[in-house]
Amino acid sequence: MNDIILDPIIVEEINKLTQYEMAKLWRFAPDGHIYFDATLPYYKIFKDRFKELGGFTPEISKQLGWNP
Repeated sequence: MNDIILDPIIVEEINKLTQYEMAKLWRFAPDGHIYFDATLPYYKIFKDRFKELGGFTPEISKQLGWNP
């Protein structure tokens, strides 16, 4: 079994993000971003928190556009 120790600072950073900030990261984060590496537990923490906040909405998507 692969024992990965969570960095509490990263978990705290995820928990402080707003729905808009999470959507922006989801859309524009560079490849290999730690929050989106499905082999790490941060992916599930991020995904669950984003869903809890309401995930992507049409309004947020329009605000973000497609250019970082």
